[in-house]
Amino acid sequence: MAIKVETQAAQRSNADVLVVPMPKTKKGAKLAHGGLDRALGGQLKAAFVNGAFSGRVQETRMLVPTGGVKAKRVVLCGIGEKDEFSEECVRRAVGAAARVAGRSASVSIALHAVPGDAARAAEAAVVGWRLASYKFTKFKSDRKKGRPAGLSLMTSTAKAAATRAGAKIGDAVAQGVATARDLGNNPGNYMTPTILARSARAMAKATGLKARVLTEAQMGALGMGSLLSVSRGSVEPAKLIILEHGRKSKSRPTVCLVGKGLTFDTGGISIKPAGDMDKMRYDMCGGAAVVGAMEAVARLKLPLHVIGIVPSSENMPGSKATKPGDIVTAMNGKTIEVLNTDAEGRLILADALCYAQRYNPGLVIDLATLTGAVLVALGKHMAGMMGTDDASMGALQAAGRATHERVWQLPLDDDYDAQMKGRSADLHNIGGRHAGTVTAAQFLRHFTGDLNWIHLDIAGTAWDDATRVYNKGVGATGYGVRLLTRFLQERARR
Repeated sequence: MAIKVETQAAQRSNADVLVVPMPKTKKGAKLAHGGLDRALGGQLKAAFVNGAFSGRVQETRMLVPTGGVKAKRVVLCGIGEKDEFSEECVRRAVGAAARVAGRSASVSIALHAVPGDAARAAEAAVVGWRLASYKFTKFKSDRKKGRPAGLSLMTSTAKAAATRAGAKIGDAVAQGVATARDLGNNPGNYMTPTILARSARAMAKATGLKARVLTEAQMGALGMGSLLSVSRGSVEPAKLIILEHGRKSKSRPTVCLVGKGLTFDTGGISIKPAGDMDKMRYDMCGGAAVVGAMEAVARLKLPLHVIGIVPSSENMPGSKATKPGDIVTAMNGKTIEVLNTDAEGRLILADALCYAQRYNPGLVIDLATLTGAVLVALGKHMAGMMGTDDASMGALQAAGRATHERVWQLPLDDDYDAQMKGRSADLHNIGGRHAGTVTAAQFLRHFTGDLNWIHLDIAGTAWDDATRVYNKGVGATGYGVRLLTRFLQERARR
């Protein structure tokens, strides 16, 4: 999407929809956008005075333009108190305005009254608009076709350069999120490991990333028995997708992003209940987030060496499927007794984490819809975080607060190994009812060697069919793309 930056007053916009983010203010107080208010015949100030609009976060108000305003519609959106202002306030406000405005040929967002960093405000506005405007209509016979709305940001001359920079970042990040959502929302018959690999290759070609895909034969030669045990029951072959951005540097160690890419999960022989099994298309959202984050990183040309690794398979109850009690061997030689075939994500991640070690990375971050237990612990508001690198976990928490893709640190300790100690093998793939999210992470720790490593359990945040801030019924949320991109941006600045 081409995003223009215009240095003119809001009332001069000739867009179909003029969106005006406004801070909360007392009735009758001096307003920003005084020129716009005069052009509207005092409608803006009157909305505050009569209580029709107060500027609280996500509040919206449609105004009917008068002759002094060229835009066909004006939508006020509240960004809250100035002393409580954050990027999330802008994202929520603009997202709410997008839902009110609906489909429009052209949209202008007037950022003159938004306090703080102009680049961050522009980034948040672009992301908020694009995420709220997202719809997955690929399989709708009555879907409306046509060009997406043209978007422009209006600001002062002094803030124009920063606004352009922020808009560019927002556009790249929003595109990465849209890619992750599209991949996750496709049903299992349209998103197999082969199709996921093909999609990742196409994205890599378009953005300049290097792409490589390992076949089952190549994975077998590497000893990836844990990963391959999951795909045995499916006619769809597993793939290991590798995306590479930048070059290795002594000054900036490599970062590996690893994402679980289970394109559909029936549970295998330990089959899931029928209710809501269709949601298991979303079990690949960790892998989708890695693909989306790699796209954003490539579009932003971050001066980092980043490797994206997505182990992808289906988990089906075919005649050759792994059976409960079977023992498999991972790439690092560890043996695993598979007590529950529905705990398959950790099996494919185990070999992917082993594979990541060949890049000698300074940090590995994995994302996975791994446990229902994280939903019990944190609900759908935050991802669970565990790891061995306290400094990087602190940086991820900061990135999560800024992007509102929040993480919450849970413990990781050798004491939990006792729950997974194998009877006939080194490990069980489940650790019992207690501390399920933690034991899953502790299991993965056995395949990370001496790496600095962080695990994100995104089972609660990866998809949502209910009403959310700017993800209303969106299905796959693309969680992790904004978080990882901000984290890597900050890492690049060091």
